Amino acid sequence: MILEAVLLQVKKGMETEYEEAFRGASKIISSMKGYISHELQRCIEVEGKYLLLVKWETLEDHTVGFRQSNEYQEWKKQLHHFYNPFPTVEHFEKVKL
Repeated sequence: MILEAVLLQVKKGMETEYEEAFRGASKIISSMKGYISHELQRCIEVEGKYLLLVKWETLEDHTVGFRQSNEYQEWKKQLHHFYNPFPTVEHFEKVKL
């Protein structure tokens, strides 16, 4: 399992509109091969800051399967205009303890 973590900064005053758009776009990502789950967290201290966490079965399910799909083009269309600056996406794997 891979965890995709993205810090998102939404343009000032667009938070409510963003959250509504994200609810709709969630149907896109949740339909993808290898998708496990996702959640969006709103920062308490910083207005407009969000944390998106997405669990994928493999890294390629995200980087190839989703990112190179037609569905991703629709995801971009619905969400990317809200971000400033554009977010950095990082991937994590669980450490066995």
